[in-house]
Amino acid sequence: MTPKERVMNTLEKRRVDRVPAFSGMGNVTVAGMRKHGIDFASSHADAGLMATLACSTYELFRFECAVVPFDLCVEAEALGCEVNFYAGKSSILYPTIKTKVLRVGEELSIPEDLLERGRIPLVQEAISLCRERLNGEVAVGSYVLGPFTLAGQLIDLNDLLKSSFKKPAQVKALLEQLVEPLAEIANSYAESGADYITVREMGAPSDVISPRMFKTLVQPYLKETIARIKAPTILHMCGDTNMLVEMLHECGASAISVEQKNDVLATRSKLGEEAVILGNLDAYGVIVKGTSSEVEQAVKQAIEAGVDGVMPGCDIWPEVPEENMHALMQAVERYGVR
Repeated sequence: MTPKERVMNTLEKRRVDRVPAFSGMGNVTVAGMRKHGIDFASSHADAGLMATLACSTYELFRFECAVVPFDLCVEAEALGCEVNFYAGKSSILYPTIKTKVLRVGEELSIPEDLLERGRIPLVQEAISLCRERLNGEVAVGSYVLGPFTLAGQLIDLNDLLKSSFKKPAQVKALLEQLVEPLAEIANSYAESGADYITVREMGAPSDVISPRMFKTLVQPYLKETIARIKAPTILHMCGDTNMLVEMLHECGASAISVEQKNDVLATRSKLGEEAVILGNLDAYGVIVKGTSSEVEQAVKQAIEAGVDGVMPGCDIWPEVPEENMHALMQAVERYGVR
């Protein structure tokens, strides 16, 4: 099978020859930057550079996807936030939000020309360039934030968390407002050529908010967002998701993605064989800081636990050793045959 067939068949719960190894999140590497002479800061503001780096991870290591963008600020920037790109810095620094644009209870103004704002057109172009470069052989992915996580980009995070307890009606009103723009952005990426869309709701694991609050405050708007996206979807959540997996599955995504804190054996038992579960490699502690043998063992354990696709639990840190990326793919090919 081609890498794209393997990934898309997995998301559509169809037959595969082996478990795929791919991501719904960033996986650009320093090795790719060196090969193409591109610095990380420049890649966020140039569609051609972004696409070249996204594709380089497959071209160098056979990791079965190309995913853009590389940072988490695109939607917030389009909604008015100022972003620090750390231009001119030689070290790996991810863009961050400089200024928040809202306080809890304030009305958010959604621009009518949202898809023309900020870097949304740039990401659309990068998706198209990835698709052209990879000739339809490799799946192209993109992502948007979940409503609660995006709210934490627009509002001071401490205020958002406090208000989730004290002023839940005001928080719900904001989350409801964010559903349509997030779906609109996601669908524009799909129209540009993205094969699948990841919804990254990193801000709401059970080590941040309670399962009860997740059900009443976060889940309804996740469901609504996912239902409006016209492409296969992956719902990703970092942190401890062991008490949330059934609610994550109920959100209706094609697959759920979990990190190393998740007990995949227990998750598989709860969700049954029909659920598509992706994970749960430690993206930094093992893939970046571990040895090749530790990467191999982690891949083997994830497959034996029942993942449908081997996926890092977050963005792969760009300074990942080349030998570990090779070890990851070799282990998937060795242990993932169906």
